[in-house]
Amino acid sequence: MGAGGDELPQAVIVAGPTASGKSALALGLAQRLGGVVINADAMQVYRELRIVTARPSEAETALVPHALYGVRPAAEAGTAAWWRAEALAAMAAARAAGRVPILCGGTGMYFGALVHGLAEIPECGEAARAEARWMLAELGPQGLYAALMKVDQATAARLRPSDSQRVARAWEVWRGTGRGMAAWQAEPTQGAPWRFTAFVVDPPREALRAAIAARLQRMVAAGVVEEVQQFLRLGLDPALPAMRALGVPELAAYLAGDCDLAAALQRIALVSGQYTKRQATWFRHRRMADASRTHTITSRIAEFTQFSESESAEILAFIESGG
Repeated sequence: MGAGGDELPQAVIVAGPTASGKSALALGLAQRLGGVVINADAMQVYRELRIVTARPSEAETALVPHALYGVRPAAEAGTAAWWRAEALAAMAAARAAGRVPILCGGTGMYFGALVHGLAEIPECGEAARAEARWMLAELGPQGLYAALMKVDQATAARLRPSDSQRVARAWEVWRGTGRGMAAWQAEPTQGAPWRFTAFVVDPPREALRAAIAARLQRMVAAGVVEEVQQFLRLGLDPALPAMRALGVPELAAYLAGDCDLAAALQRIALVSGQYTKRQATWFRHRRMADASRTHTITSRIAEFTQFSESESAEILAFIESGG
């Protein structure tokens, strides 16, 4: 799958909420198209969190090349700008090797950054960063959010008060540049020089709930409690993104003796379900490719072979034709 003449090279996006089966679809497509699966999940980039973030297994990564999984230490916060640069490099490498880039994940902000570009926000300075960290520690995320709402309502309105990392970053930008993040993000951006065909996996809620419950049992059997216990021993800053990965706070509470394992797993299932709802809403209302090149799949995918021969041919033809 390539581009002739002045046409842009093509890439495939496979997006959807947690436990929707998007990884199975991406793997199946990569096997049939000669592709590279490139991670677009903000938590699966962290080296120490294989089980709790449901990264592809060693058996799966042996079938086709995978990129950007477990490549960053949890002590270093990943950002959309960092991921975009890494993803573009991985896509270029795939193309140079004659393979199809297949971007797979559930972090909508990453897809938006890749396809539509990111605002060029100036360096904010260490003083602004230090102030944001200090205020977060002193006031907590809710208090810092209230302060942000007073000075930059446009940005605050886009954020959840509990999202400490993004609230602190918004304060840092406002303090360091004199403009709110929303104002910077309104500036024109440059999208990636690729032609994207997108598949959005959007199963029914009950299918996701069942898949989340089954996944949790597999994680426990695979040693997720031990993985989180070892991770917590690193003593990382609680404000780091990896410390808020689904399952980490809940299992930390269990390991601290605040609840039993059954209660922790029940909490993970609840929080995961809430997260999948936000993910699904994001993907339904955002554009990752031109409308003519986006295909929605409304069933959960266990593996690519669940599609009939005609359905598989239709999916592959959709990609080959550029949608």
